[in-house]
Amino acid sequence: MKFKESMIHGHVEPGFEKTREAFIDNFRRGEEVGAACAAYHKGKKVVDLWGGFRDKKSKDPWKEDTMILVFSTTKGISAMAVALAHSKGYFEFDEKVSKYWPDFAQNGKENITVRQLLSHQAGLCAIDEPMDLDTLGNIEKLGKILAAQAPLWEPGKRHGYHGVTLGWFESELIRQIDPQHRTIGQFFAEEIAKPLGVEFYIGLPDHIPDSRIANLHAPMYAFRMLFNMEKLPKPFVKAFLKKGTITKRAFSNPKVVGQVSKYNTREMRRIELPASNGIGLVRDIARLYSIFATGGKELGIKPETLEAIMTPAAEPEMGRFDEVLQTETCFSLGFLKPFPEYKFGTSDNAFGTPGAGGSFGFADPDTQTSFAYAMNKSGYYLFADPRETSISNAVFECIEKL
Repeated sequence: MKFKESMIHGHVEPGFEKTREAFIDNFRRGEEVGAACAAYHKGKKVVDLWGGFRDKKSKDPWKEDTMILVFSTTKGISAMAVALAHSKGYFEFDEKVSKYWPDFAQNGKENITVRQLLSHQAGLCAIDEPMDLDTLGNIEKLGKILAAQAPLWEPGKRHGYHGVTLGWFESELIRQIDPQHRTIGQFFAEEIAKPLGVEFYIGLPDHIPDSRIANLHAPMYAFRMLFNMEKLPKPFVKAFLKKGTITKRAFSNPKVVGQVSKYNTREMRRIELPASNGIGLVRDIARLYSIFATGGKELGIKPETLEAIMTPAAEPEMGRFDEVLQTETCFSLGFLKPFPEYKFGTSDNAFGTPGAGGSFGFADPDTQTSFAYAMNKSGYYLFADPRETSISNAVFECIEKL
């Protein structure tokens, strides 16, 4: 169907018109099926746009209340829950995980700190024990599997993207330290989402109809990576497609978590995957980051917690080469941080997480700005999908002119 500007809805505040132009241009060039973006500046929502189709086949429009599964952009939301637990005094970043979760001290993990775990330095990016969705739904069984896993490298010396596993380890840590022993999805729902009235779920409740969820469009994603190698690090693609590599292992257990189309099923939407299947309103992702970008007081985030998140990440001993993504990366306390090869925000104080296909949510405390973008047509970039960067760059260009 030919693009019509009437397919775009929402509003931008005066001075942010360029953001709307960038959003529309992605559709005009045929780069989108459906998408939404939002931005806050100094606590005020200045951009809230959506458009296109919730579903390509049915041509059902993307509406104001349409939600979207955002893959690893979920990690940032989970990291916010962890940050709140820290502000509540449940743990310290530089204490050993085993202090809070005694069973964790197995197979070479006894000295891993919470900071190392949250910063992808623990060597726990893959799980050896075969799992399925039933296993992931059994928190007691999953906890024992996680506790027994041995690191794939000496913790703290290297790092590698814990693309799927980070959320499971975060959730079990929360369950161990939370007085009510809630999972991270439950903790987020009751301590953050409900008080703020935001719609974002780590584990979609049954009362939310599928008609509110945008369907993802990424046919034969792994196969198509071969035709998009100019957009991805070639070593990553080769490692992803080669059996037995750390990269392949990191995204292969259970197999269903690496299959994009499966995330359109209720079975996958319902289960808690705190690193990869959060579903919500894009404007509410931006709102959550806005709270962190403006000091965190609305959630009770303590200054020392926020300072730790804003501080540039400490590199592992062997440098920033990522054993999973096969390129340079930089993580800290559950968030991606800016690094020379990938800058976002206006300084190294920024933090956020991108998701597979192109989504991204982040906070820029220096300008008290937050931004979120998500779409249902998957792109093939590890970071900096041009659709997203064109919009977020426009936001900051507008801010500079205020």
